[in-house]
Amino acid sequence: MGLQNLVLIAFTVALVDGGSAFVQRNATHFILNGKPYYLNGFNAYWLMYMASDPSTSSKVTSIYQQASQHGLNVARTMAFNDGTYRALQISPGSYDETVFKTKNIFWCNFYAYIITINHFLVVGLYFGECVVMLSRNNTITGKIYKDDQTIFAWELMNEPRVQNDLSGKSFQVWVNEMAAYVKSLDSNHLLEIGLEGFYGESMPQKKRFNPAGFQSGTDFISNNQLPQIDFATIHLYPDQWLVGFNETAQNVFGDEWVKAHIEDSSDVLGKPIVLTEFGFSSKSYEYSVGKRDNYFEKLYNMIYSSASRGGPCAGGLFWQLLAGDMSGFGDGYEVIFGESPSTTNIITQQSKNMFNIK
Repeated sequence: MGLQNLVLIAFTVALVDGGSAFVQRNATHFILNGKPYYLNGFNAYWLMYMASDPSTSSKVTSIYQQASQHGLNVARTMAFNDGTYRALQISPGSYDETVFKTKNIFWCNFYAYIITINHFLVVGLYFGECVVMLSRNNTITGKIYKDDQTIFAWELMNEPRVQNDLSGKSFQVWVNEMAAYVKSLDSNHLLEIGLEGFYGESMPQKKRFNPAGFQSGTDFISNNQLPQIDFATIHLYPDQWLVGFNETAQNVFGDEWVKAHIEDSSDVLGKPIVLTEFGFSSKSYEYSVGKRDNYFEKLYNMIYSSASRGGPCAGGLFWQLLAGDMSGFGDGYEVIFGESPSTTNIITQQSKNMFNIK
């Protein structure tokens, strides 16, 4: 697969070699040029940060080349970095064009914002970022982002949670408002929310699938039923969500979590679903490369089983891919191709499997 085929998702953007066509949705499937489109990819939130400095920009080129060599076609990265070193948005409404020029685009990360100021001010700032992002002219391709076929999808916010309103009503209003606004600016591209997958009040019987009864103020069903939302997402971190549970319990949870969401995407939502974050941490007490390999292989098999049978699961993106000599960015979940031959082989095989689906 050539380098031009690598996709970018922006936290979310995805880049795809679709010629003059945009990736579209037909019921529970992605379609590109009239054919089903499947994903196998990775997370790399650091792309913009590293690209904005000539001394580190080679890491971005290197990771694209490596990803392409192993058949990966989608990269999920962030479209924001506010008020910090190498920031995209230096201050409210003010953007650094130098950083913009280096980014191939996440509009917003829940963990980056503890919102205590006026709601309408926050909404205004978010709307402003949408306008700037969607109307910016890409200085490399010459295309405005909203007209750029290489962008696969936009994500409203990474891992949103509303702990002060577990009913989910506040977040439902927010998603409805933001999704409608984004679609009014850009009707070409797919849109998703950035959910981890927690169930809420719309189908309370489903909350039994949540880890240890956790509630997030979001609702996998009602949030994704909004017409402006094109596909569903889930994340999976049993080691973080079920602290104190043994490995067997965490594995059972993970299997049921993925299975339940795939079924609901088919039977309730009628939309595709992507596992946009998963990983196995080397900081876990039971970690071994073999266990990580088995974990990746199990999840990949569940994804492939759905896709190959015409189901709604269109792909998965592991967290996270690093280039060599990036130890400061490691969080325990990182995969470095040159240091992980067995894991790399499993990832590469999944690319072959997904892209050979007829």
